[in-house]
Amino acid sequence: MSLGDEHDGFGGVGGSGQTRTRLPEGNSGDVYGGARRPVRSSRSLVTVVGVVVLLIAAIAFANRGDGDRADTAPTAGTAAPRGDAGAPTAATGVRPVTAKNGTIPTGFAHDEQGAQSAAANYAVALGSVDMFQDGSRDEIVRSTHDPSVVERLLKQLDASYSSEFLNSIGLDANGTAPAGMTFVSRTIPVGTKVRDYSPTSATVEVWCTGLVGLAGEGSTKPVTSTWFTITQKLVWTGNDWRVRSSGQSEGPTPVTGDNRASIADEIAQAVEGYGGFTYAR
Repeated sequence: MSLGDEHDGFGGVGGSGQTRTRLPEGNSGDVYGGARRPVRSSRSLVTVVGVVVLLIAAIAFANRGDGDRADTAPTAGTAAPRGDAGAPTAATGVRPVTAKNGTIPTGFAHDEQGAQSAAANYAVALGSVDMFQDGSRDEIVRSTHDPSVVERLLKQLDASYSSEFLNSIGLDANGTAPAGMTFVSRTIPVGTKVRDYSPTSATVEVWCTGLVGLAGEGSTKPVTSTWFTITQKLVWTGNDWRVRSSGQSEGPTPVTGDNRASIADEIAQAVEGYGGFTYAR
């Protein structure tokens, strides 16, 4: 599905390609997340306008077999230093926003770095467990999207998150995991890149890794990790950046390491015990 021609050829030039500073939230109870498991078949064509980051992974999941450095950064809205070529993975740019709309950061700077911060934070929110429940999904979509696309998008999402679909990924009709299980869905931005920018719109790529699955003893859909890139078309409206449309592609994916896989209880405890981040340039 698509919204008009919004998914047509995002492109352009520009962008520093630097990675982001990740600053821990003051409230570790804020659970942002959402892993996106790429689909290696025609199912990868299944998308939902503005939040393709959500359903591609969940469909693949359903069909599977059984701090201090940032304090020196400029405040939001000020110019960030460029040309830090000697340390491409170092913390760079403006501090994260301090305001929130519910649990989602808001009030991003009206510049390229603000657009990147918005895209990263919105990717996290739109890939979270809360998107699988009606009330919280409505709040997230309204907080992150251009008002002109919200109502249509919510109707599409309500139809997509049917009880049949939720059941296929191990959740009940309310998006709740079975007793003794923890549903995991987290998106973790690794870096961002501006593909096109103007004062009224921006196209930003967010390279992410993520987690998705059911953690718990006897789970037939264990939590797995994945790598993907989200492309968001943002517009400046209501004195903030909002998503007009988005798309997703697989990778870039690094070689898998030789870490021992943790047991289900360890994953569940980690997800419940480690809070998310506010992301900023």
